[in-house]
Amino acid sequence: MSNLYTVFERRFPENRQQLFLTEQSGRQLSYAELEQRTAQLANSFVELGLEPGDRLAVQLHKSASVLVIYLAALRAGVIYLPLNTSYSARELRYFLADAEPAMVIADPELLPCLQDIASDLQASMQFYAVDAQGLGELTTRSENASHQFKTRNCSDETVAAILYTSGTTGLPKGAMLSHGNLASNALVLHVMWGGRADDVLLHALPIFHVHGLFVAVHSVLMAGASMQFLARFEEQAVIDCLPKCTVMMGVPTHYTRLLACQSFTRESCASMRLFISGSAPMLSSTHQAFADRTGQFILERYGMTETAMLVSNPLQGERRPATVGFPLPEVTLRLVNDAQQPVATGEIGSIQVKGPNVFQGYWRKPEKTAEDFTDDHFFITGDQGQLSADGYLSIVGRSKDMIISGGLNVYPKEVEQVLNTIAGVNESAVFAVPDDDLGEAVMAVIVADSDCCLTAVFEQAKQQLSGYKVPKKIQQVDFLPRNTMGKVQKNKLRQQYAAVMK
Repeated sequence: MSNLYTVFERRFPENRQQLFLTEQSGRQLSYAELEQRTAQLANSFVELGLEPGDRLAVQLHKSASVLVIYLAALRAGVIYLPLNTSYSARELRYFLADAEPAMVIADPELLPCLQDIASDLQASMQFYAVDAQGLGELTTRSENASHQFKTRNCSDETVAAILYTSGTTGLPKGAMLSHGNLASNALVLHVMWGGRADDVLLHALPIFHVHGLFVAVHSVLMAGASMQFLARFEEQAVIDCLPKCTVMMGVPTHYTRLLACQSFTRESCASMRLFISGSAPMLSSTHQAFADRTGQFILERYGMTETAMLVSNPLQGERRPATVGFPLPEVTLRLVNDAQQPVATGEIGSIQVKGPNVFQGYWRKPEKTAEDFTDDHFFITGDQGQLSADGYLSIVGRSKDMIISGGLNVYPKEVEQVLNTIAGVNESAVFAVPDDDLGEAVMAVIVADSDCCLTAVFEQAKQQLSGYKVPKKIQQVDFLPRNTMGKVQKNKLRQQYAAVMK
């Protein structure tokens, strides 16, 4: 396997003037421009001293420029590190200290915070601002660089990107995904989902995680196709774009919001050949309502930051609600009990996987990497699953207690650690409650001093956490329910507050 960019380049359309993407503003980027701009930027990275294996941290709002930077990083052999634009200073401090990027590229309004953190850490990093139009000192410099760049060779194990995923301890872990990991997954999905050169993907996902950046964008590049590139998900903007598109990838929240719009009709979906959903479980009722409205069944699949996609419902055949389908080619999946023995068909077990898409390990955390792999090299996902007699996988729970809110992962421990530092809060428990819009909402109960102000707790939580991690509701209680071992019984709390968002 070669550099991931080379894998894509071999599949670019013969006519390089074909559009790669169209932004919401109407700005367009052709494959010819993509080749030229990534070559120029890769040359600039080299001229600025970036070496293969250096980390490039990027905190930019969604635009075509972000994809140019990502692909240029691949070409230069630099490790790409995407950062959510909603991360707090506390979160960013951890990422910069842990990853030690050689260069940071950020939106002008976000850059000062990053520079202050680096100064406080006494870390040596280059900083560049790039605005929403893709303008800045770095892009100006690259305009004078050569249009030619020899993409650097690498092995299957060479790390292409590090994506941080929170852990049950509250400390995020940097999942190292290699060129081989990402290329193998892109090739499989291209075949499994029937990628075509005349496809137009409706892209309304964020591009700082696996779903929006790797699954969606890589699918377009593998087909030499194009996309409508929306800055964010807005119902009417998506509905207006649908007639120009053939494929959409989204999270369950996107589909429930579309179904709430009267203008979302069968006619508006007439050009669409495929709707795909992931990042969170979809209710069977949503599947059915979508089929009734559009005449099309959503294809649901399952993956993780550490593995990209693992399992998918079929393109041809039954897309069964409440399941994520079958393991992808080259992925070996097994369900085991607490004794690490295979469970019988229909029984619930811990999901473990092996395949060329499984990541290289956690950045600078060899002990955690070893802990999450079995002796025979299966990755322990932490999810609980159940296989039907005919092989469909259902995800029935998460042993790590993760919350998936609007398609974004929230780990209770991280939120609890923040809440417990707030004056007046003695202890907290964070868990998921059902939410019609988000699928799951973050809920917290706290044991606090009698004069503790819940509004103040909310405000302080918002200062220290990304918006999607902030509890949607906080309830003050006298004590937390515990079992005989002293462990908080979150199952009781979930039952007690199951209807709180209704």
